[in-house]
Amino acid sequence: MGRDITRLAPHFIPMDGAVGVCDPPDHTRMRRVVARAFTSRSLNRLRAYAQQVMDGLLDRMEEHGGPLDLVAHLNRPFPLAMVGALLGVPEEDRPRMARWTDTILSAARGREASERAKAEMADYFRRPPVRGVSGAGEDLRGALADAVGEGVLSPDEAVGLAVLVQIGGAHAVRNNSANMVYALLTHPAHLARLRAEPELVPQAVEELLRYIPHRNAVGLARIALEDVEVGGVLIRAGEPVYVSYLTANRDPDVFADPDRLDFDRVHNPHVSFGHGPHFCPASTLARMESEIMLRSLWGRFPGLRLAVAEHELAWERGALIRGPEKLPVTW
Repeated sequence: MGRDITRLAPHFIPMDGAVGVCDPPDHTRMRRVVARAFTSRSLNRLRAYAQQVMDGLLDRMEEHGGPLDLVAHLNRPFPLAMVGALLGVPEEDRPRMARWTDTILSAARGREASERAKAEMADYFRRPPVRGVSGAGEDLRGALADAVGEGVLSPDEAVGLAVLVQIGGAHAVRNNSANMVYALLTHPAHLARLRAEPELVPQAVEELLRYIPHRNAVGLARIALEDVEVGGVLIRAGEPVYVSYLTANRDPDVFADPDRLDFDRVHNPHVSFGHGPHFCPASTLARMESEIMLRSLWGRFPGLRLAVAEHELAWERGALIRGPEKLPVTW
C-alpha cells in the first residue's frame, strides 16, 4: 500500500485497506462478510426484484419510443438499481452514486476530483443504514453494519467494502452489458440463434464475458512477496506484476479459435471475474443481471437494432472499464 507504481489512473482508486489489496487472513475475514449477500437464497430474492426493475425500464423505453440511447435508458439504471438494492441505497440517492462512481474511475478527471468523490461516497456509507429500503429484502449494507457491531469489521473496513461493491456493481456491469448488446447487434446470426434458442442464454453470457475485452488496461498490480522465477524471468520481491486476463481470455492454448464468438463453446474457463482468492464475489449476480437483460430486451423489442452506423459509436477512453459512451438503438 502507498507505493508509487505504474497504473492507468493518476491516483490509487481503492481505499486504504480495501479487500482488493489485502492478503489473508484480513482478506479472508472481510470477504466472508461480503459472501453473506451472495448466497443462493439472497440471489433468488434479488432475481424477482431484478425482473421487476427490468420490466419497468422496458416500459419506459416503450413509452419514450425509438431512437434512444440504451446506455442511458437501460444499461446504466439497471445495474445501478441492483447494486442500490444490495447496499440499501434509496432510489433518490442512486444518481449521486453514479456520478461519484464515474468520477472515481475516470483517469481523465484527475486525482483531486477522484479523491473528493471517493471521500464523499465513503462519508455516505458511514451513515447508519436504513433497513428495508431496497425492496429486495435484507441488504449487504445491513450485514456490514452487523459485522461492525460484532467486532468482525472495523468501521473503515465496512465503508471500504461498500465503496468497492458500489463501484464494481454499477460501472462494470453497465459497460459489460452495453458491450454484450453491441456484440449481439453486430453479430446478427448469433442474435437470431439466441432468440430461437433462449435456453442458450447462460452459455452465451459466458462466451460474451470471455470474448468482450471490457477493460481499458490490466487492472491492479500484484506485488511479489519474494523472489520468484516465472517463464525464465526473475521477478524480485517488491516488484509489481500486471496480469492481463483480457489476453488470457484469448489464449489459443486454452480456447480453440479464440478470436471467434462461439455460443457452442462448452469448455470456457475464462478469467473475466478474476481468479483465486480475489475472484469477484458478485460474479453470480452479474451473470444473473446479464441473463435477465438479454432475455427481456429482445423479448420486448424483437426488432431492436442500431440507430446509427457502427463506425459512429464513441467508446469510453478515459475510464478504467471500456464501453460505449452511448448506444443509440431503435426498433
